[in-house]
Amino acid sequence: MAMNERRPEEEAIKLTKREIEVLTLVIEGKSSKEVADMLYVSKRTVDFHLANIYDKLQVTNRVQAFRRAARLGLIPFDPLSGDA
Repeated sequence: MAMNERRPEEEAIKLTKREIEVLTLVIEGKSSKEVADMLYVSKRTVDFHLANIYDKLQVTNRVQAFRRAARLGLIPFDPLSGDA
């Protein structure tokens, strides 16, 4: 398999706009409560989105979610600029 080819199961992964917002804020180091306050939703709603993200990405924590989402190009990431 060439470096730029994706496996079929990776091509099917899609995150909603809200899931991307939640994941981006979590990656910035925000707690679920802080994310909830910023997005005007409950902490339970944020945790629900995180559970969906983990399920879609087949991961079990925030660091794994970030790594997989970045590798799949689902979230913007520029390691040289310090943006996460």
